[in-house]
Amino acid sequence: MDRICVLGLGYIGLPTALMFASAGYEVIGVDVKEEVLNSLRNGDCHIDEPGLNDLVRQVILKGKLEVSSHPVQSDAFIIAVPTPITDPDYPHADLSYVKSAAAGISPLLRRGNLVVLESTSPPGTTEEIVVPILEDGSGLKAGKDFHVAYCPERVLPGRILHEIIHNARIIGGIDVGSARRAEELYRSFVKGEIHLTDVKTAEMVKLAENTYRDVNIALANELARICSRLRVDVREVIDLANLHPRVKILRPGPGVGGHCIAVDPWFIVEKAPQEARLIRAAREVNDSQPRYVFERIKGVLKKMERPKIAVLGMAYKGNVGDTRESPALKVIDLLKAEGYEVAIYDPYVKGYDSSEGIFEDADCLVVLTDHSQFRDLDPEGIAPLLRNKSVFDARNVLDKTEWEQAGFRVETI
Repeated sequence: MDRICVLGLGYIGLPTALMFASAGYEVIGVDVKEEVLNSLRNGDCHIDEPGLNDLVRQVILKGKLEVSSHPVQSDAFIIAVPTPITDPDYPHADLSYVKSAAAGISPLLRRGNLVVLESTSPPGTTEEIVVPILEDGSGLKAGKDFHVAYCPERVLPGRILHEIIHNARIIGGIDVGSARRAEELYRSFVKGEIHLTDVKTAEMVKLAENTYRDVNIALANELARICSRLRVDVREVIDLANLHPRVKILRPGPGVGGHCIAVDPWFIVEKAPQEARLIRAAREVNDSQPRYVFERIKGVLKKMERPKIAVLGMAYKGNVGDTRESPALKVIDLLKAEGYEVAIYDPYVKGYDSSEGIFEDADCLVVLTDHSQFRDLDPEGIAPLLRNKSVFDARNVLDKTEWEQAGFRVETI
């Protein structure tokens, strides 16, 4: 196996392409966005991720990675395109990108080729949607003439290059031969354990992982609402509960973001709506959390005239600039729709990475992202700049006692 074609050069496709190129394969990276292709041809990376830009330059200089708007004949094809949800009111997986990618490579398939779907998808997608498209376009038979597998990514933004190498991987094949062929390919750079299974199980594993976290976060968010009503500190409740050796409750916040956790559970609900009642309820709790946070902020501001809000954070998680599905954006939109003046600072998001003028004459400081820089803010230095010394910390990152001693009224999630 010499040439690999990777379709989709986003947060997963590009690092995967770079790993294969670094392992010595000739890699063709395919994307429909011309600005992405031009950036990579110039040796620049369009994704803000530690180490990625240097690796792009290395493999481009070595001639191991070429980019194109169309797939080419290869020994293996990796599909890593987006799978968003179609309608927030009736969420279903939009598989149009997956279908288009499969249709694009099907005429190029030859006997012995391998096709791997990495895109997070509802169970059954590989066998029921991808395989028929590949067979119809190629005239070949999956399993007999070419191999098909599903291998989901399991990485965290900010740690992608480390985790893509060292995390355990799950590979599901439409048959044993397909699974083993994919394992052989990924073993070229994966140092973590590789576990083989059938394709539908692999699809379900990825969804189960993110659904577990979503349900756990929903529990934390619901506990936060209950503790607020009962006037109990939810942070202390969770910290003390987690002392139990079999309890690990996550932290509450303004909601759930990122492309995975906020989206993937809906794929299970789509396939089993009657059975997935807990999963749906968790999604509804987390999807409603930005409005809950907004209403809490309104309560802080209710006696203030034409208030200005200084918002800290736009990203969906700390110490990255990723704003995909960020609950912070939803809270910001609700605040603006209410007519409040909103100033935003996020050190990781371009265009909002300066704090100049953010605090001046602000009436309320709202923390929506847990960047480490926010923990080090000096309340004594900020206090003279504000018109009203109010804080709503939706991430529980500030030292409440320290800020209260500086004269702030502090409310937390």
